[in-house]
Amino acid sequence: MSTKKLSRGKSKVRQANWKKIDATTEAGVAAQIAADPDTAPDVSTLGKGRIVRPPDQVDVHAIRKKLRMSQECFARRYGFSVWSVRNWEQGRRRPEGPARLLLRVIESDPEAIDKALSD
Repeated sequence: MSTKKLSRGKSKVRQANWKKIDATTEAGVAAQIAADPDTAPDVSTLGKGRIVRPPDQVDVHAIRKKLRMSQECFARRYGFSVWSVRNWEQGRRRPEGPARLLLRVIESDPEAIDKALSD
């Protein structure tokens, strides 16, 4: 197996030309994309979607009771661990952002989750 000797010469990494980057307009970016479609995807046609933020607080116990489910049934039905549900309800832990979003959907429309998860 051959080995390469590393040199201590100057780095060949080029520095970004920030003046040129800052001077680039939207039209210039569009022209570059049109000239070479592989450079970047055209995101100009994408909508300005809204930013989804998870709710600060979710009352897991109230949601579960409203659905008349045991902790085990609730966890199994929606893909949570039983330990997570127990920890959330007893205040030892707080659901992370994606779990809070899912819990909010379960609270507002549990049938939507059932429909989305059905085979």
